[in-house]
Amino acid sequence: MEINNLFNIKGKVAVVTGGSRGIGEMITSGFLANGVKVYISARKAPALIEKAKELTDKYGQECIAVPCDLSSIEGMEEFTDLISQKEEGVDFLVNNAGAAWGEPYETFSEKGWDKVMDLNVKSMFFLTQKMTNLLLERASLEDPSRVINIGSIDGLNVPALETFSYSASKAAVHHLTRVMAAKLVKENILVNAIAPGPYPSAMLGSAVNHDYSEIEKRNPRKRVGSAEDIAGLAIFLCSRAGAYTVGETITSDGGIVKTASHNLS
Repeated sequence: MEINNLFNIKGKVAVVTGGSRGIGEMITSGFLANGVKVYISARKAPALIEKAKELTDKYGQECIAVPCDLSSIEGMEEFTDLISQKEEGVDFLVNNAGAAWGEPYETFSEKGWDKVMDLNVKSMFFLTQKMTNLLLERASLEDPSRVINIGSIDGLNVPALETFSYSASKAAVHHLTRVMAAKLVKENILVNAIAPGPYPSAMLGSAVNHDYSEIEKRNPRKRVGSAEDIAGLAIFLCSRAGAYTVGETITSDGGIVKTASHNLS
C-alpha cells in the first residue's frame, strides 16, 4: 500500500495523441517524469520532433515523435503500423487530439461541424479500435491496459461560446467512453475519460487572447489548471490506484461543474 507502489507507472509504454502542446504535453511530461516511454503525435512534423527532443532532454526519458494526421482512417492505420514496428505492446493510450470551432448559430458551417465531430469522436473510436491489439499485448487481470479519452466540461455544461459541434462532440466522448469501457473491460483494458475545465492551451488561449485573468477570477479555485492537476489525474487512472475505476468521466475544472451556481466555462 506504499504510495510508490500505488502510483508507480515506471517502465510502461504510452501513446498520447496531440501530445506536443497543451493538455497533451502536460500528460506526456507527467508520464516521462515517472519513467514512461511516450509516443506523441501531431500533424506538424517539425514542431512535434522538436518538442519530443525537448521533453526527452528535460526528463531523461524517451519521448518519440510520430507525425501523422489522425483525421483519416489511412492516417490512423499508418500511425498504428509505425507504433507496431517499434513496440510489441502499449500500456496506455491517451486520446487527446481534438479540434474546436466557433461560429454564430445562424451561419454555423457544415465544415465546422464535420471537422470537429470527425476528429473528436470518430477518430477517437477508430484509433482505439486499431490500437486494441497493441493494448491487449500488455493487458492482464492484475495490471490492465488503460485508455483515457479527453473530453471537456463543455460536454457537461452549456458553454458560453458558440461552439455547437465542440460541446456536442465532447458529450459524445463521455458517453462513448462508457460504451467502450463496457466492451473492453472484459479484455482487461480500462477506459475512462477526463473532462478538463480551463487549462492554458492554444485552444483556450486563442479564445481569450492568452489572458486567463478573467477566467481565474470566475473559477471557484481562483486559477486555471496546472500540469500537476491533469498529469496527476492521468497517472492515477493509469496506476494501481486507478485499477478499479472504469467508465468514469472525471472533471478537472476547479469546481465549475459541481459547485458553481452559474455558467463559468
